[in-house]
Amino acid sequence: MDIKSFLHPKSEVSYITTSSNMKEALDKLEACHYTAIPILDDNGVYFGTLSEGDLLWKMKATPGLDFGSMHEIPIVSIKKRMKIECVTIGADLDDMLALAADQNFVPVVDDDRVFLGIIRRKDIIEYYTRNITD
Repeated sequence: MDIKSFLHPKSEVSYITTSSNMKEALDKLEACHYTAIPILDDNGVYFGTLSEGDLLWKMKATPGLDFGSMHEIPIVSIKKRMKIECVTIGADLDDMLALAADQNFVPVVDDDRVFLGIIRRKDIIEYYTRNITD
């Protein structure tokens, strides 16, 4: 068993780019029903993850910011309250499992940090639940 066995490829994953604004991020989160979403730069390199909480804290900390002016806020200016770590596609399964214990999903990248997809904690739990034998 390796990391590739759990991978949801980029083509099946919603993400935003570093050129997105706060309104676009919120719309994407709503459309895909995610609570957090990977951020990629223009070259497809994993930049980080933006969460619903990050958006809420930004609204709270910015006087006058409302839904009508969210398009003025670039997502790269929004403080990320949690650092979501990624793993390389060739990493040990144990490395990925250690991250999945603390994250709902683990971004997977190649050796150049180009985003390949995600591994969902839900899928890991389901796999191990199906395959546990007494």
